[in-house]
Amino acid sequence: MWPWRRTLVLAACLFTLGWSLPSGAIAPDNSVAWIVQGRPSALAQSAVQILEQAGDEGLNPSDYDAAVLGHAVVAASKGKPLTAEQQTALNAAISQSLLRYLHDLHYGRVDPRSVYANFNVAPKTLNLPATLNAAVAAGDLKQAVKAATPAFPLYQALKPWLVRYRALEHNPAWVGNLPALPAQKLEPGAPYAGVALLTARLVSLGDLQADFVAPDRYQGPLVDGVKIFQKRHGLTEDGVIGKTTFEQLNVKPAARVEQIALTMERLRWTPLMADKRVLVVNLPEFELRGLEIDGEAVQIPLKMNVIVGKALNTRTPMFDEQMRAIEFSPYWNVPPSITRAETVPKLRRDPGYFDRQGFEIVTRSGEVVTRLDETHLAALQNGQARIRQRPGAQNALGDIKFIFPNNDNIYMHHTPSVGLFQRDRRDFSHGCIRVEAPVELAQFVLKDEPEWTAEKIREAMENGTSKTIRLKTPVMVVIAYATAIVKQRGGTIYFYADIYGHDRQLRAALSQYSQRLQAQASHQSGNIL
Repeated sequence: MWPWRRTLVLAACLFTLGWSLPSGAIAPDNSVAWIVQGRPSALAQSAVQILEQAGDEGLNPSDYDAAVLGHAVVAASKGKPLTAEQQTALNAAISQSLLRYLHDLHYGRVDPRSVYANFNVAPKTLNLPATLNAAVAAGDLKQAVKAATPAFPLYQALKPWLVRYRALEHNPAWVGNLPALPAQKLEPGAPYAGVALLTARLVSLGDLQADFVAPDRYQGPLVDGVKIFQKRHGLTEDGVIGKTTFEQLNVKPAARVEQIALTMERLRWTPLMADKRVLVVNLPEFELRGLEIDGEAVQIPLKMNVIVGKALNTRTPMFDEQMRAIEFSPYWNVPPSITRAETVPKLRRDPGYFDRQGFEIVTRSGEVVTRLDETHLAALQNGQARIRQRPGAQNALGDIKFIFPNNDNIYMHHTPSVGLFQRDRRDFSHGCIRVEAPVELAQFVLKDEPEWTAEKIREAMENGTSKTIRLKTPVMVVIAYATAIVKQRGGTIYFYADIYGHDRQLRAALSQYSQRLQAQASHQSGNIL
């Protein structure tokens, strides 16, 4: 017989954990009757099944005591009908676990600000107990799950890949690592002892046809399969297996499962559907997308490469803010940190750099100085003056700047260094976001202002005189972070490097979340037993 004392403990533990949830997000609700005539109802069994399948949503079933409740429901279905005390305990335990599950599915498990995100949109207001009660009344708990599930299409697109990569964990193609390369890199046409295993691995991933037969050396369609793999992992598509490609080929499916689950977690609190038009920069992918949103339908009429902050020391932060203005032929006001660390030392070594780059100094009184001397250098170094770059071909911002005021002084702009957009990894900036196609971006942003044609935008960019216009309709900008992406409906999955270490930090935060649940449950159990 099931130890009902353990069920009572579970109910008490789950009840006591409710205090840590966001205000109004979830409230103890024991009004749902999961017991009918002393036995678990069909809805109780459905609830347990939902909790047991939490992994399909990138969640951890043990966080909701799925196995314990499953055992309890099976045991309660046999033998004598449950006593009133037992019914109360099991009823409360199922309600609280299911409410916690719905909460985590909808709101996420961590505070995004604890993992370097500063999203300020209005919080979600889904009433979880009411949603659950309505689903129970309709006799269909899937209604509650659907209401709590993130609406952004990428979330649903990732789910089948989560299942697929989880199934690969026991595939023979992923037992052990590929044999070491015969040299620093494996070129097409070269012999390789790992050809058979490499073939099996690419077939399992879908990068080679299922009926492809391994060749006797690294050549032909096998090279093409590696190119597809490279494309899906943000690598140069040259078919050459060097150090980075080799490392990625040895990343186990379990690690990819975790990447997908981490992206799904972020999608619970990243406000990608906060407005009818949204600009999203995915930092690890080095790509900007313009989204047009109608209900739950999302169109992507704009895509381009971007350059983001250096991973080492000038990372672009995650946040959301409204783009409110565009500056054509902008001045570049050099940030004080760059002025002190880079510009002043360079000017001391090479004073001619001042004129070549079109710099000018602005004193505290507002005087504009176009000559350089030691007094001005000292003023720049101690913050008594600032330096800026005039509009022109040398300007670091290119010929356009997109302004969305934020605490980190991050903005989007063009750049004279257009060759960098062709690199696979594009973290080269001091934090701001350089855009590859500024005219197309301006057209997207100015869609509600038809007088701003592509020709007029180019004229303003090339004018040489700084001009700022305020947008009649601000556009939401979201700086996001996803290392697992499905780029189109029904498409394949792409993985990107954790350039800023945010996946690692989120993984640690989620581990602490699970540990905290276990510790609180253990403490409560000790108090009762």
